[in-house]
Amino acid sequence: MFPLFVAEKGILVKQLFLWALPVLALVCSLRDMQAQPPGSPYKVLKKYEIGGEGSWDYLTMDAEARRLYITRGNHVMVMNVDNGKIVGDLPNTTGVHGVVLASKLKRGFTTNGGDSTVTIFDLTTLKETARVKVGTAPDTILFDGATNRVFTFNAKSQDATALAADTGAVVGTVKLGGRPEAGVSDEKGMVYVNVQSKNEVVAFDAKALVVRHRWPVAPGEQPTGLGFDLAKRHLFVSCRNEKLVALEADTGKAFAALPIGKGTDACIFDASANVVFSSNKDGTLTVIETPAAGALRVLANVPTQVGAKTMALDPKTHNIYLATAQFQAGAVVPNTFTILVVGK
Repeated sequence: MFPLFVAEKGILVKQLFLWALPVLALVCSLRDMQAQPPGSPYKVLKKYEIGGEGSWDYLTMDAEARRLYITRGNHVMVMNVDNGKIVGDLPNTTGVHGVVLASKLKRGFTTNGGDSTVTIFDLTTLKETARVKVGTAPDTILFDGATNRVFTFNAKSQDATALAADTGAVVGTVKLGGRPEAGVSDEKGMVYVNVQSKNEVVAFDAKALVVRHRWPVAPGEQPTGLGFDLAKRHLFVSCRNEKLVALEADTGKAFAALPIGKGTDACIFDASANVVFSSNKDGTLTVIETPAAGALRVLANVPTQVGAKTMALDPKTHNIYLATAQFQAGAVVPNTFTILVVGK
């Protein structure tokens, strides 16, 4: 608090102004230090105020087409990532959670949790071409290039449905033994998926549709996000008890556990930067460095915005895109939906 001066005929005004300048500079400096952690190269670069109706879940990046697919409850918005403009909308995706792309086939797939279906759509026109029944309440979705199959991870039936990406036909089911969350492929025929209700990662054969391994994620609990370092064959599991656990993908051995923000829902590994990102509902983006030699370490907890728990990586710019909105009394303020861009 500034002291109160009583100046007559302007006396002390100049002195007060000159005295206040360094104090104001210090306050601004402290504010900037809080907004950007010391040593962190990451910060919020842009905010695109998209607005529109519907809740949101996962984001999917199409770096070649410069499109971001944004799930919005009963439809999917498509945004140009370079200017923030909405360039399309895919309707009638009841309870949509995720989108995955088979770019060579020019096809996209959505998980519609509301009616337990997958919408197949044309990537050029964004028009629906087919709708397929899958397991109950599909949530996350994955394309495996090694088998040319799409996998939906179904929350209520606690299994994974496999579809042929070229025909859309269901080719089988994998029983997971618990509620699945995020999945990743090693691009060699093995798929890994978090089983949140069992605190484990399940590894299954993408062709034979047989579970090969079940590994605990302790000290992690309620695993949600899952990232994969293909070169080192390391899995990164972000967990709701504010821990990120690193596992060896061939043995399931946990070799590191680091603190992350509260309310994680997504985890991404950026191979070019050798960093892992965990997007957290508390309004932070945890950045973890994975050096060629030495232990993993938390590089930064970048301030984002409360609710920004899902994300997508643009491999061309290496920016992270996050989704959130304004909240009041725990509810979303209408028409405040926003995409944040975080980068260096």
